Amino acid sequence: MAQVWADDAAHQVALDNNEALFTVLTAINYCGYDSELSASDPLRAQIRAEVAKTIDASAEAKESSQVMCQFYTEHLQPDPAHTLAQYVSLALNLSAPPELALKGKEADLPPDAGYVSGMVPLLQKFYGEAGLGAIWRRHQAAYSQLTATYHEPLAKVLFDTEVYLKLPSAGYLGRSFTVYLEPMGAPGQANARNYASDYYVVLSPGVGAEAGLKMEQIRHTYLHYLLDPMALKYPAAMDRLKPLLASVKGSPMDQSFRNDVSLLTTECLIRAIEARTTGTSKTPEPEKQQLVERSVEQGFILTPYFYDALEQFEKSPVGLRNAYGDLIGGINVGKEQKNAAQVKFASTADQELLHLSRHQPAELLLAAQQRLASGDLEGAKKIAQQALDEKQGDPGRALFILAQVAILNRDMQGARGYFQQALGVAHEPTVLAWSHIYLGRIFDLQEDRAAALDQYRAALTAGGLLPEAKAAAERGIQQPYEPPSHPQQQD
Repeated sequence: MAQVWADDAAHQVALDNNEALFTVLTAINYCGYDSELSASDPLRAQIRAEVAKTIDASAEAKESSQVMCQFYTEHLQPDPAHTLAQYVSLALNLSAPPELALKGKEADLPPDAGYVSGMVPLLQKFYGEAGLGAIWRRHQAAYSQLTATYHEPLAKVLFDTEVYLKLPSAGYLGRSFTVYLEPMGAPGQANARNYASDYYVVLSPGVGAEAGLKMEQIRHTYLHYLLDPMALKYPAAMDRLKPLLASVKGSPMDQSFRNDVSLLTTECLIRAIEARTTGTSKTPEPEKQQLVERSVEQGFILTPYFYDALEQFEKSPVGLRNAYGDLIGGINVGKEQKNAAQVKFASTADQELLHLSRHQPAELLLAAQQRLASGDLEGAKKIAQQALDEKQGDPGRALFILAQVAILNRDMQGARGYFQQALGVAHEPTVLAWSHIYLGRIFDLQEDRAAALDQYRAALTAGGLLPEAKAAAERGIQQPYEPPSHPQQQD
């Protein structure tokens, strides 16, 4: 049962659990996701055993679960944390079981969720065959006990954050901040997401050293929840800061910060707040300054300014909502550019906890797609290559466009290379499915039927929710591809 703090129904700060999240993470556990299993809450092993017992009792369930687990294996990431992250994103974009339907259009999914969206129909079947509804209900008391255990420490972190900022969260109506506890994940991992006006943190309680929740990650996301809207209220002030983006081009921080000055500014402010509030009142100042310097070396060049400015804010009775304009207005762009010029950036940066729903710029890819549709193959090729070189938009989509251009130029070998490269980096289900289909057709034309069949089967897995791709893949499985008299573009 959810623990909710806010009185206003339009605004919620809650500690809760989520059946769609439970379903998705239980499914990947069944398929071999074992990360940090020994450190997990005992409930994880218990649920895994119950699911395995139910599946083992049914030959039909065994067979269908093998298809799901094959999909899971084919979409594994080198880092188990990234494997978990993509399925957390998918789960947060699904409706409650048994429907488990996408909440919006597949094209609007975050890239990591889109990469594994082909698992949705397999999850829907698995939910019923594994008896997950009954297992979920059977363990509701245990889930409720978890939320009760962590309610007080979580409430303290959020309350202390609001007190420091002199900023009541209830001032933000129509927005939500939810912490989900899900024992089926790895207790060492924290996943945070921002989708439109909703913020989520997904955590897994553990045992021993991992028993407690990662309060620092919760606070970081909560600071985004409180501060992100403020930057949007000062567009003119943010425009004034845009020249600073040129100063951080060579930094290792995430590209989103290098492209969006409001994101950069907010992250710098958050890091300054974290530095000022770390430890206790007895924490040595040099220790706090080390945190500031580390942020600067990663590209968050405004952190020192905010760190110093917050000292005056702490002495004032004015809350941050009213002080924010002066805080941003006090930034001397020229001075900060000079300071940044003296910084030797680190080679790597901390991974940003909060995954945003904002997509990378895709104007070049849109233009390339339009050139391709109009028959301007050379223009489409040039723009797609530019997008690839400048790292604008999805590289998988850029490579897919280059492959389509190669096909229309009857360069089968070049097309094969581009499609294979696209499969290595793409997350978009449409790109994945049609790259497999086109490769299957190329192999058919080269009279390598076994390789062609492998590609068509892979397309069925990647494009399970795409009717046209599914139909094309099934046709390829039924009989070898024969080209039409005039090549046509498909997508």
